[in-house]
Amino acid sequence: MISRLSHVTIYVKDQEAAKRFYTEKLGFEVRTDQKMGGFRWLSVGPRSQPDLEIALLQPGAPIHDADTRRLLFELIERGAMGAGVFETADCKKTYEELKARGVEFLSPPKERPYGVEATFRDDSGNWFSLTQR
Repeated sequence: MISRLSHVTIYVKDQEAAKRFYTEKLGFEVRTDQKMGGFRWLSVGPRSQPDLEIALLQPGAPIHDADTRRLLFELIERGAMGAGVFETADCKKTYEELKARGVEFLSPPKERPYGVEATFRDDSGNWFSLTQR
């Protein structure tokens, strides 16, 4: 029986730039940064959620062929890869903090039926919801 989700993948254009974005701008910590042959396993996560690893993977070999890599990069750059929802206790405060660190927001905090939400992009183009329930 499945008991929990432990890892999720976000495809990024450049792993080193993504590492800086997720650690310096979002305040996440590096969980794993290891090379296995020509493959780099890089994962980060919120300090308050130590059992989750967000793998920041660059499309390409050995997982993807050249055509798939190109298509994934195109989708990422178009902003077609919505990657998820990050929760916060205070959306407006977190919005101001992240904006001051240079995070690009697509929408400011707004009241929604489910809480307060803002949306932003990472440095690759993936978009996220920042939500206060």
